[in-house]
This record gives sequence, C-alpha cells and structure tokens, in this order.
Amino acid sequence: MENEQEDPERRKRSARRRRVLIASVAGCAVLGGVLALLPWARPAEPAPPSPGALALAAVGSGVPAALPGLAELIDEREKAVRTRPGDATSWAVLGAAYVEQGRRLADPAYYPRAEKALRTSLKVRPQRNTRAVAGLAALSNARRDFRAARRWGEAALKLEPRRWTTYPLLIDAYTGLGEHKAAKRTLDRLTELRSGPAVLARAAAVYRDRGWQEDAAASLADAAAGARAPAERAAYLERAGQLAWERGDPEVALRHFREAVRLDPGQWAARAGQGRALAALGRTAQALNVYGAALAKQPCPQYALELGELYESLGRPEAARVRYGLLRERVRDAAAGGADEELVLGRFESDHGDPKAAVRRLRAEWGRQPATEVADALGWALYRAGEPEEALRFALRATDPVRGGGVRDARSMYHLGMIERELERYGAARRHLAEALRINPHFSPLHAPAARAAIEALGEPPDEGVPEMDDGAG
Repeated sequence: MENEQEDPERRKRSARRRRVLIASVAGCAVLGGVLALLPWARPAEPAPPSPGALALAAVGSGVPAALPGLAELIDEREKAVRTRPGDATSWAVLGAAYVEQGRRLADPAYYPRAEKALRTSLKVRPQRNTRAVAGLAALSNARRDFRAARRWGEAALKLEPRRWTTYPLLIDAYTGLGEHKAAKRTLDRLTELRSGPAVLARAAAVYRDRGWQEDAAASLADAAAGARAPAERAAYLERAGQLAWERGDPEVALRHFREAVRLDPGQWAARAGQGRALAALGRTAQALNVYGAALAKQPCPQYALELGELYESLGRPEAARVRYGLLRERVRDAAAGGADEELVLGRFESDHGDPKAAVRRLRAEWGRQPATEVADALGWALYRAGEPEEALRFALRATDPVRGGGVRDARSMYHLGMIERELERYGAARRHLAEALRINPHFSPLHAPAARAAIEALGEPPDEGVPEMDDGAG
C-alpha cells in the first residue's frame, strides 16, 4: 500500500521536473536568439595596431615608416631602455628608429643618438647581434659613408646570410661606391630570398641605375600597388614621381607626388618633387610655395639648392642668396652629425661660389666614394675651374653605360656637351646637348635654357658637301 501511495507523488514530481526542464531549454533557445541579434554580443574585432606598432614593423622590415609612428616608437623605446638598460633589442630598435627619423626629417642631429644606441646594443650583446650591426649599416648609408655601410652590411650578412633586410643596405652601399655589378648580384640574391613591395622598390632603384627605365617604372608601380601601409605606398609613389621627372614627364611626376602627399602628409620629398614639376609646367607661384613648405619641414641641402636656382632663374637674386645661405648652414649641421653633404656643396660651389674650392672638395669625395654622381660633379667643377681636358675624363666616366651603371641623366649629358664645346668638339657637343634636352627638357631652371642657347650658338652642323660622282663619260 505504501508503494501505491508513493507512486502518484513520484509521478507528479517527475512531471514537474520535465516541465521545468522543457521551459529551461526553451528559455535558453529564446535567450540565445536574442543574444545573437544584439550588436554588443558579437565577438569584438581586434583593435588596429598603434602608430608605434606600425612603425616598429616598418623599421624591422626595412620599409618607410610614418613620422607620427616613428615619434611614438622612439618615445616608447626611450622609456624601455631607461627602465631596462640591459635590453639589447630595445637599444637596437631605438637606434634604427633614430636613423629613419633623421632621414625623414633631414635632421642629422638624430645620427649621433642613433650611433650611441646601436653601439650600446652591441656592448650589451656583443655576439650575434645582427639587428645592431645592420642598424649601423643603415646609419652609415644615411650619413653617405658608403665604405662603412659596406663593412657593416657584409658583417651583418655573415651573421645571418638569409636575413633579407640586410641586402637592401648592401645594395645602397655598393651603389654609393659605384660598384654597380656588386649591387646587381646582391639584388639577384635578394630576389631569391624574398618577394614583395620592398624588394620590388629596391629592384627599381637598381634598374634605374642600369638605365632600364621601363623596368624601373613597372617595378615601382607594382610596389606601390602591393604596399599595405600608407607611408610605405607614399614612399614608392615619390620614387615613381622622381623617375617620371627624370624621364621628362612633369605631369605624370606631379600626379605621383600629389598622391604620395595625400597618403602621407609627412612625405616632404614628394612636396619638393611637386615644386620641381610645377616649375617645369610654368606654375611658378605654386612651385615656390610647395618648395618653401618642403624646405621648412625637411631642410635638405639639395632642396635649398634647387629653390635657390629657381629664384635665380626668376631674377630674384636676394631670395636665392637666402636659400644658398641655408644650404651652407645645413651642410655644417650635417658635418656635426657625422653626415657627408660634400657632393651638394661641391655642386653649389661650382655654379654659385668658388669652382676651385669645389674641385678640392669633390676630389676628396671621389677618393672616399667614386660613384657616378660624384664623377659628374667633379667633371663639372673642373670645367668651371678652367680645366676642361681633365673635366672631360670625369664627364665621360659619368656617362659611360658600362662603368657608370647605365643611367642616362640629362644633367650629366648637359655637362658633357658643354665641356666638349669648350674643347671645340662641336659635333659631339651638339649631340650631347640635344640629348640632355630630349631626356628631360626641364632638368634645371638655369641650365636647361643654357643648353638651348648653346645649341643655338653652335648652329647647324656644317655642310661638307656631296662629292661629285664620275658618270664614266669619256
């Protein structure tokens, strides 16, 4: 009987448990559907990387970094080495960031700081510290000390032969020393190890130096298309603009420069490029404005020379002298930071100062780094100093497609033509002056008009006459 009385109670409790369970399942299903519809219930997307993190990735992979990110990265690593002075990696990253910041701002004051940070990293970790050794190669390139860059780059490569970011440093060093075959061999090894935008951009520079202009333009277009970060893409577009300028197409150059500035407002090299292109297109007021803005933010001696010559071509000698004074000041600042700006100073002295002083400076520069552009500048300085015979030897070296790398530069061809005219080699002079204007009719606001005047003064080639033919009549 007792079992019969308990069974109805047990059945009631079981039925209640089943109803509760069903209600719970149904409630969970409804709640799950509601949660799925609520926006806050979706998995959170990862936060975008900070500018400093982007700069760290760029510096570590040898690609251009944005200025705000570099500033953040420097601040972060300065704090890190203060709290952890034995952190060799942070010292090396800090040194590399200083190098990039100095290069982007044309501020050589960053270079002694970079050297101190990189050498501290080596002191903390003297063995197998490839990052610091490669950083010293990058610093040497930025200072235009290409022999040191080659030494540090080869040391870094010996430590880690498959570290692809070392190869571009060596390519720059070999190019600065005029060792174009070594640069091409190094590029070949790099392309075996790595592909991508950074490698394409480096290949474009080698192709340009060898005179393969179409290949260089195609590689830069692919590099810009494949770049992920705006600062990286802007840097490649700036190089594409410079290449278009060298090929005598200021309109295409201007488009590239403007897009580079849109992507990266701190791309001051592209702003200077805009000034160059606008001046060639006759938009002089705009050219002066953008040149001035570039020079204010990135006081590069080369920009000061270009802007000074533009003012001089417009008949404004006082404004030109101000920019030439800035050029001298910036060269002194560079020397204080261990950087070599003797090439641009020699070019300035040749045309606007003391040509004999230019010869002395550029002979010393040639001894340090016998690159194509140094040969061109030294040849021109010798011509301006009244030594055309020796000038011709260097001018021919600068335009030799084998020894000089192959690039056909309008300024170099103009220099060669003017030297040949002085030596009364009139046929060669006409040919090379005409070629300078064919390559880029706007290569200089001062010298392009001088090339046209020289061709006009030379006149047409003399008519040697056609020898009469003997028709055999007796």
